[in-house]
This record gives sequence, C-alpha cells and structure tokens, in this order.
Amino acid sequence: MKITEIRTFLVDSYLLVRVHTDAGIVGNGEAGYWEYHQTTAEHIGAITPYFIGQDPRRIDHHHQVVSRNTHFAGAPLSSALSAIDIALWDILGKSVGLPVYQLLGGKCRDRVLVFDNIDGATIEARAASARASVASGFTSLRTNPFFADFEKQTSTANITRAIDLVAALRDAIGYGIDLGVEIHRNLQADEAITLAMALQPYRLKYFEDPLRPGSLEAHDYIARHIDIPMALGERCYDLFQFKDLLDRGIAAFVRTDVSLAGGFTQTRKIAGIAEASGTQIFPHLMGSPVNHAAFSHFAASIPNYYVMEAGPHTAAQRALVDRPFEVRDGYREIPDRPGIGVDIDEEIAAEMAAHPRSLTGHFSADGAVAH
Repeated sequence: MKITEIRTFLVDSYLLVRVHTDAGIVGNGEAGYWEYHQTTAEHIGAITPYFIGQDPRRIDHHHQVVSRNTHFAGAPLSSALSAIDIALWDILGKSVGLPVYQLLGGKCRDRVLVFDNIDGATIEARAASARASVASGFTSLRTNPFFADFEKQTSTANITRAIDLVAALRDAIGYGIDLGVEIHRNLQADEAITLAMALQPYRLKYFEDPLRPGSLEAHDYIARHIDIPMALGERCYDLFQFKDLLDRGIAAFVRTDVSLAGGFTQTRKIAGIAEASGTQIFPHLMGSPVNHAAFSHFAASIPNYYVMEAGPHTAAQRALVDRPFEVRDGYREIPDRPGIGVDIDEEIAAEMAAHPRSLTGHFSADGAVAH
C-alpha cells in the first residue's frame, strides 16, 4: 500500500486533511495550530512530496524522517505532522478492520469524560450556565474567571470579581462537581499567586495556564507558592518540551494536543512519560468532529487520562463528517468503527468557507499589551 495524494481543506475555523492510498483507503486528520491554519496548510504541501509513494503504515518512521531532516522545529511543522499522523493511523486501522484505540493497546475506559465550559456576561449568568450544565449530566465544569474588558481594570478588581464568581459557582453547583479555572495565560506571577491563594477554599480541581508560556522557571515559582494543582502545556508542541515540563514536577495535569504535539505517535509517548511521573493527561481539544474522534481514541487508550472539552458543534460543522461522535451525560461515546471512526465529506468540505482568525491584540488601560 502506497500514499498517492494528500489533500487539505481550510473550512470554518479548521484545517482538515485526507491522505489517499492506492488501496482505496483514505485517512482523515486535523491540524491544531489553529491561529495560523494557512501556514500549516502550506507546510503540509511542502512535505507532501516526501510522503507520496511511501507505505502509510511506517508511521513513526515517517515522523522521524521529516522531523529530523534538518532539525528545524516549530508549531507549524509539528501541527502538519500531527494531522498526517492521525490520518495514517486512520488508514492503518481501516486496513486491519480495527479502531485506533485497539492499535494503541486497547481500551482503558468505556467512555471519555468531558467538561462543559461555563459562560456568561455576569456572575449570575454564569451561575445559571453552571446549573444548566449539571442538569444536562456534566460532572466536570470549567470557567474563565474574568469578564469582558478585564484588561482595563486593576488586578485587585479582577481578582476580587474572580473570587466572587467562583464562590457563586460553588453555591450554584455544590461540591459534588469538579470545577476548574482557565486563566488563559492572562496573569502576572503576583496576581496568579494572590488569586490561587484566595480560591483555595473552593476546592478547585485545577488552576490552568496562569502565565504566558516560555519560562518554566516562572511557573516553578508559582508552584512553590500555591496549593491548587496546575494544568499546563497546551502550547507545547513536541515530546521534548513536555519532558522538560514533566521533569519540573510542577503540573498535576499536562494539556497535550493530539493535533499539535505529534499525533497519536508522539502524544502516546508523552502520556507514557506523564504516567511514570504520576501526572494526568488533560488534552487540549479544539477543532472539528475529526479531532473529537481522534482525541477520544487517544483518551480511551491511556490509563492516566482525566478530561477534555465537550466542544459542541453546529449542524453544519457536524455535517463535515459522516458519523460524529456523541456526548451523553457528560461523556463522549467511543464507537468501535475501524480507524478513527469518522470520514470527512470532501464535497461538503469543499463548499464550506474558511473563517480565519484576525490578530487584534489585548491592551491595558495605559495602552501596553496585557497578555
């Protein structure tokens, strides 16, 4: 079996990939460098000549060849390889009639826990959103503790309102539900410490990405001063970055992204390193029903999985694949179809417009970049 063609589809806010073979088997994948999909698409085009004529089943070998060819690295290349890697595992599963989770060692769980994001323009609206999520079956919730234009406020005002929000959420849902806060890399070290210390009584499951990425030393400093577990790593894009993070011992959860950090091939290795360090995998999931399917196979196959986004889609987005995975009572079901279990409808994908993100920036009251 040989690869004959690699097609990319820039649709909605997604970059989807189809890898065709001379056996008639087609693999499906998705890239996760979502801020710059066009760049990743061009990178896929640049490495496609290597893949044409290759055996799609030599998956890790192909990753080694491409990633080590000149030893240039970065999120665009890793995301391009991730999308192709997912598609190659899809081909392998279809070729032997087995779901990808079986090829990765079999199921460690029968269904995949997902969380719901709590939204709303006011504290009252978010409390109502949380109650609705719990009523629909979710046992894990997450919120960003800040509100619109928080960048223009003082850190004391933002921290005070964040504390009021978390208190209101606990009043709304009680203490039988997991609750985490997603800081979105928006704080300075002093603010992160002050906020985490004040939130300790509310039994948060995790304190996610308090600082901008880049400095493990800064996160180490935070870890020494707070008593809420941190979830880190969603901007890490390869095995080596995750090893450095895990070696620090500062994260209770690492947010590896199958569509950014090397596909199944590399994220399975990351999960193994994390397991050996007693760290849970909390995948960072953004994307179409293709990613939802792929991430579910990854989660099913590792023992140290915790949770991932529920990420509901519109009817048009669901139509991009033949049989999107379903969420019921706070869990994503795991079908036993071969491969990743979904196929991209190329006709629908070809007709759907792309919606690239615009770069605008976020600014403090004095005009400086806030985050």
